[in-house]
Amino acid sequence: MAFRRPEIDIPIGASRSRTDAIKFSRRKFLCVTAGAAALPTFSRFARAQTYPTRPVHLIVGFPAGGVSDIIARLTAQWLSERLGQPFVVENRPGAGANVATEIVARAQPDGYTLLQAQGSNGWNETLYDNLNFVFVRDIAPVASVARTPAVLEVSPNVPVKTVAEFIGYAKASPGIINLAAVGQGSAPQLYGELFKMMTGIDLPEVQYRNSGPYTDLVAGRVQAIFDPIASSMGYIKAGQLRPLGVTTATRIQVLPDVPPIGDFVPGYEASGWQGLGAPANTPAEIITVLNKQIVAALADRAFTARLLDLGMEPFETTPAEFSKFIAGQTQKWATVIKTAKIKLK
Repeated sequence: MAFRRPEIDIPIGASRSRTDAIKFSRRKFLCVTAGAAALPTFSRFARAQTYPTRPVHLIVGFPAGGVSDIIARLTAQWLSERLGQPFVVENRPGAGANVATEIVARAQPDGYTLLQAQGSNGWNETLYDNLNFVFVRDIAPVASVARTPAVLEVSPNVPVKTVAEFIGYAKASPGIINLAAVGQGSAPQLYGELFKMMTGIDLPEVQYRNSGPYTDLVAGRVQAIFDPIASSMGYIKAGQLRPLGVTTATRIQVLPDVPPIGDFVPGYEASGWQGLGAPANTPAEIITVLNKQIVAALADRAFTARLLDLGMEPFETTPAEFSKFIAGQTQKWATVIKTAKIKLK
């Protein structure tokens, strides 16, 4: 027997109005349900469309006047002008940027607290014990801004002009070249340790604080350093220090006549980076808004010219590419730090 849909028993005289009421109620329920389902998507879209609606705080882990601070203020000015709200730079130095990083890691993930992230964030995970955060877990990559190349340079009295000559001289006279560094876990130390690992040469290390090594380098009391170009350009231009090779994989615009160290030590590459991070779980729509503006900045000649003046190289990525890059850098420097047995507390 064929199945028949049961008829609804509607009283005589009320059939049309009752049926219409049932249909209307059903349509209303479906509309409300569909609207409720779409609400989260609409809210996220609306939030991204209106972001930001109040000042945004950009936390920097180093004092005012340093490279990270300068890049942060350049970026903050651009974002303020394009997004119509102040991006306020706050310097919260301490523990190699760990103080600032923890502040952002614990902040509300709403796009109103950002981190001026940079290279040391990646290697701090290996350098320090008992951090209250995990950088690659608790900070969401937003946008890269710049790479910070370094240069191997020597004092004028060192009788070498190329990286190959430097390696030969150091091997022929072990211990004669002292390598300056500016603190345990600093970029100059790590770049030098990577170089020693890959060449097998002996370069005794002399530790300095801040700008301490330059007087001794110029005077020849210490012979070499792997130093960020931003810190060294004045000495190089004045002829007080001799550049042998840049730490990037390719030549760079500010020192076009200086070859990469990798031309002589295949695979060598070491450089810092600067970019924006946000608390984990910050809405993807807000991250997209910020990334889009940074990409626009890196397409602007005035903005990139300022980076180049500082010895930086513009560095553009998507959030996903930036995340992959940070993970790779973190692993790379963890290997160097463990091999060199460097540890901070």
